[in-house]
Amino acid sequence: MLQGVDHLVILVSELQSAIASYRKQGFTVVPGGQHPTKTHNALIGFADGSYLELLAFYEPNPQSKWWPRLAQGGGLIAACMQTDDLRGEISAFRKAGIGMTDPMPLSRVRPDGYHLKWVLSLHEGKQPDIVPFLIEDETPRDERVPKEREHGNQVTGIDTVTFAVQDVQEARRWYSQALGRDGLDIDREDLGASGVRFTVGSHDLDFVAPKRPTGRLHEWLETRGPSPFSVVLKTKSGSLVHPVITPTEPPEKLRSAR
Repeated sequence: MLQGVDHLVILVSELQSAIASYRKQGFTVVPGGQHPTKTHNALIGFADGSYLELLAFYEPNPQSKWWPRLAQGGGLIAACMQTDDLRGEISAFRKAGIGMTDPMPLSRVRPDGYHLKWVLSLHEGKQPDIVPFLIEDETPRDERVPKEREHGNQVTGIDTVTFAVQDVQEARRWYSQALGRDGLDIDREDLGASGVRFTVGSHDLDFVAPKRPTGRLHEWLETRGPSPFSVVLKTKSGSLVHPVITPTEPPEKLRSAR
């Protein structure tokens, strides 16, 4: 069963400068470790159990599917969903017409030497990057997720992840079949867009297309194609904030969303 957003991947060109910038915005950032894919990361954990992953390549790796994203500016590039039944979810996604890889083992060595292990399934085929990848832990998840979850800016978790799409009905069909329920029609006046929302656990996934051929969302689709567009975070006071995640650079500020 899908349990919500596990984490969001934010690709940065240089890890230490990104860590400094996010800390300046009031986030508690902890070192993550190195992957065998020539990447290393730092993590921003939240009280709701989700986290942001700041990811950078410590060596060039043209074989990585995310390597070309650096040329596009990086930024928010992927969403990962947590599951306790990876093979069952792979089957459900495939029946919905979404190509998913067989389970793939991956690992990371923390700075303290602890060897984390998990299993992933990535989307494959013709689907754009609006399909999250799926994760199931082999070592305890609490060892992978940061234990430091208090932040000076009072952020407590993820509220909404927005995906830019060109075909809302296609996204609705995929997710309705994969999740076994229909989504909610939404109108996003803040983006000049409309689309469909699916709630998984405590997180909302919005799939929206621009109403007119102008604006930020339209420009995003023109340059980056259907893909994760933005994230809204919750705070202790119940208000929502946008980390301004732009390509290449970490957020310059947090601003009120409502």
